Amino acid sequence: MGAAEGLTDLPDTESAALPGDLAMWCFILAELLVFALLLIALAYARSRWSMEFSAGVATLHPLAGVSNTLLLLTASYLVARGLECGTRRALVRGFALGLLCGLGYLLIKFGEYAVLIGEGYNLRTNTFYFFYFFTTFFHAMHAMLGMVILAVVAVRTRAGYYPDAARQKMAGDSAGSYWHMVDLVWLALFPLLYLLP
Repeated sequence: MGAAEGLTDLPDTESAALPGDLAMWCFILAELLVFALLLIALAYARSRWSMEFSAGVATLHPLAGVSNTLLLLTASYLVARGLECGTRRALVRGFALGLLCGLGYLLIKFGEYAVLIGEGYNLRTNTFYFFYFFTTFFHAMHAMLGMVILAVVAVRTRAGYYPDAARQKMAGDSAGSYWHMVDLVWLALFPLLYLLP
């Protein structure tokens, strides 16, 4: 086997690299660790106070939960499409449409809070509502941060802020990766809070 043939067996390090900035990935991993601890605590509480959780789940509005899931999945798809096309215009468009979906998610989530609070439920009602309000609000704050990151990158991209395509790609990939983390966490929260009896 010649030297040239041996080189073709080497892995493509560029395609194997994480998308975006390493600092963003450190931040994402730290956030995932915090959410993992919350999810473990939530799963433990659910097993310990199963009747309380079942009664709490029955008071939630599954259509709101499903709508939010669809909005976040759509936002992630739009962000990914904007990045995949590789042009400034596509990135700005994908991020802007993803932001609209994120805004829809927040409107539904805060509408849910208003209904539940109006019915007399809050953080102090019982263990289920403590976890429901705390984890979903914590997640909503991360969704807001993700929307800010998407907006900043979209505005900077549109204004030609990034000096070259590589910097633009790194910023876009970093923002997209953070948004996908927000989506991933919701996909773990949704069944634990809305679906499991």
